[in-house]
Amino acid sequence: MPISQLPFIGDFVRIVCAISNKYFPPLSSPDQVKQDELIAKKMLQQNEKENELKMLVEEKGLARKKTIWRPIEDCEVQGFPRLSDEQLSQLTLGVYQLRLSSSYMQEHTTGNCDIKVHVHEQSLISAKLQSRHTSSRRYMLWIRHSEDMVESWYCQCKTGSRVVGMCSHIAAVVWFLSAGRYQQKESLEVRDWGKYLSDASAIRIDDSSSSESNSR
Repeated sequence: MPISQLPFIGDFVRIVCAISNKYFPPLSSPDQVKQDELIAKKMLQQNEKENELKMLVEEKGLARKKTIWRPIEDCEVQGFPRLSDEQLSQLTLGVYQLRLSSSYMQEHTTGNCDIKVHVHEQSLISAKLQSRHTSSRRYMLWIRHSEDMVESWYCQCKTGSRVVGMCSHIAAVVWFLSAGRYQQKESLEVRDWGKYLSDASAIRIDDSSSSESNSR
């Protein structure tokens, strides 16, 4: 958002909230209260923990070790768990990042920003990908897993060391390896809404009606 718009953020928020209250269902319905309480309890418990995988990466200098990078689509990650949408939302503590994961993966794998993966050992993988916002910046991340679950994660981005939820980089890689790669390619495509738009400069305008009205 341009800096000139900062004084109006409060108005924008109120407008968006009014539209949401009018036309969208509640964010939490009465039958979801128990589930929301469980998520809140998990968040509080996770918040008290240290990111042990980050400590391991820094202690062993994994970011500096020689690795063999392969495109994520071609890399066979053995033993990575296959997870349902519900299991993924329990990891990310919400669905926002999961909804972005397919478009995030497509943005990187169909362009010049391939996501590369390296398997350190049977239960530990690393990946590197380019920032969506800064072309010169690349991030490395690590994910420890078992055959049943994703156990821990760490990314070098600003929010990548948190243990309450996960950053969008980790969420996208976890989503692809645990669910996305088993789906049909067509279902991963992001819809091109631009094809429904017309170029105004190419539309011919009939000036005959306006000319007649001006002559009267």
